[in-house]
Amino acid sequence: MLEYQIEARSEAGGRARAEANGAVIPFDASSGRKEGLPNPAELLLTAVAACILKNVERYSGILKLEYRKARIKVYGERNDNPPYMKKVRYQLYIDSDVSERQLELWHKNIRKFGTISNTIARAAELSGEIHKMNEE
Repeated sequence: MLEYQIEARSEAGGRARAEANGAVIPFDASSGRKEGLPNPAELLLTAVAACILKNVERYSGILKLEYRKARIKVYGERNDNPPYMKKVRYQLYIDSDVSERQLELWHKNIRKFGTISNTIARAAELSGEIHKMNEE
């Protein structure tokens, strides 16, 4: 079993930062909105993107599917009362010469074995599509 740990702190006014694996990630913990800093919802969507992109890399090796680069857009829909992330959807673009069948197999594995995406799927409606980058 893997375990993870981060440490986060904030200052009065909401300027915050998290430390994870030697990296510092600044974020907005204010009651309003600080420009230039991601808020918690955006950090959650970033975690989904990071999970999916990590699995693009992981399953390219396992399935022997080569790619040049990948890009993802993640969208979240928040419910107001009570506040929670209601829907998360994504568009994943991969620059690769694989067939459509291989692309769908890749996507199936990315979705099935993603720690963060599986966690989000238990709490919110998660949907997404995969496309070849040259078909944008």
